[in-house]
Amino acid sequence: MMPFTGNPAAVFVLKEDISDDLKQKIAMEMNLSETVFVLLSESDMEIRWFTPNAEVNLCGHATLAAAHILWTKGITNSKTLQFQSRSGMLTVEKESEMYTLDFPRQDARARPELAEIAKAIMAVHPHFVGSNGEDCLAVLDTEDALRKLTPDFSLIQTLPERGLVVTARSQIAPYDYIYRGFFPKLGVPEDPVTGSANTALAPYWATTLGKSRLTAFQASARGGEVIVEVEGDRVLISGRACTVTEGQLLTS
Repeated sequence: MMPFTGNPAAVFVLKEDISDDLKQKIAMEMNLSETVFVLLSESDMEIRWFTPNAEVNLCGHATLAAAHILWTKGITNSKTLQFQSRSGMLTVEKESEMYTLDFPRQDARARPELAEIAKAIMAVHPHFVGSNGEDCLAVLDTEDALRKLTPDFSLIQTLPERGLVVTARSQIAPYDYIYRGFFPKLGVPEDPVTGSANTALAPYWATTLGKSRLTAFQASARGGEVIVEVEGDRVLISGRACTVTEGQLLTS
């Protein structure tokens, strides 16, 4: 992974917990799509993720970033990291420069009643609209339509889910599918790379394409590649990370 690509995240490793209010203020100050807090312990570590204006239940890229820091800084030498989270136990393994997240599978179930609002949001008619309870998922017919998409952010905020993930089958090798993610409700109009979205995307495309291991690309301005694999009720999401900035937070 090259600096200034993919999805940036701020990582805070805590020996003692801090208040949720302070976590949220720090996330607002960082002003990134996600700021992640890892509370160290002798057993399983606790992980939590905050956007500039809200805590979320699951985040892929910030979990990957946290694992990267814990390993590269020598904070842990464990071959497998385990995190307690709002979405249950999450694990991360590392092989060479690749990190693999083990996340819960979250299939999107068809929601025909959302089709008209999804069409209004995108000015394009999706051929599938569903929800996994976290994200609204819309599938378009072509990659070109997805890349040219300019969604209505005010309408996205009316969705009951945290945001809208739009996807299409890729026309460019080696990618099986591409996607974009929009989360204005969380203070993130368009997310650079949304790892957690693949808990719904991977099962959908695995079924559609008849293969369990896929390569995907998030077509944001920064762009990002992920490799996913569906294993029963879990989705493995693999990617790379690099450290760009280090510093110390000073609070009164």
